[in-house]
Amino acid sequence: MSVFADLHVHTTNSDGEMELSEVPAAARDADVSVVAITDHDRLHPDLPTPITVVDGITIVHGIELRVEPEGGERVDILGYGANPTPELIDELDRVQSDRKERGRKIIANVEGHLGVDLGLEAREGLGRPHVARAVVNHPDTDYEEIGAVFDDLIGNGGPCFVAREVTSFERGIELLNDACGLIGLAHPYRYEDPTAALELTEHLDAVERYYDYGREVDTRPLERAIADHDLVPTGGSDAHDHTLGKAGLSKPEYRHFRSAVSL
Repeated sequence: MSVFADLHVHTTNSDGEMELSEVPAAARDADVSVVAITDHDRLHPDLPTPITVVDGITIVHGIELRVEPEGGERVDILGYGANPTPELIDELDRVQSDRKERGRKIIANVEGHLGVDLGLEAREGLGRPHVARAVVNHPDTDYEEIGAVFDDLIGNGGPCFVAREVTSFERGIELLNDACGLIGLAHPYRYEDPTAALELTEHLDAVERYYDYGREVDTRPLERAIADHDLVPTGGSDAHDHTLGKAGLSKPEYRHFRSAVSL
């Protein structure tokens, strides 16, 4: 399928490698016409409107927010067409303070574990991929791939892992419903319990139907959820680098998505 709209992309505002100014060129390289910026737990300060055009590329202002259902596994929800409210800004400020402190602890743990100085400072927007890239790029480590750093050190349950506080599912839905035109579940088959994750979609508008998991998945439960809850299908590459268009929507599917985003 030709990807017209890549609706899951990260920038340096969180843990991506691209500046916002680099997104249009990356989109053209991939023959993508629409990109949603969905940085982790942050709105992009240089996107003043829910949907805008930058160098000929339509940019949807979005967010990927980690939330925790009561008694359940943490999941990510995607908000599209963001128009920030004071309540959402306050919650994101709280989350970023926690992320910054968590980053400081992870950096200290990795440096102590490996006996190196990574040259990183904790800051808002810092994520584990930043730490992993610093480990790979350090001349005194043997790591060559980011995935190995996660597997050995900073993945969930790893020796350098630090958990963080996240927004409750109910509060996250409330905040994003007020600030965004459409909210949906991200990458349902990345969770340990995809069935439980998909059950949450009864409270949402959309679900990420197209996503490159790097493996085969049984999409029948996903299709049932779309039908049962009248969900808007979304899709995206979850790009943290400059490569867009690995997954996303066709032009007709984007038109359906766009008509559902209430601004």
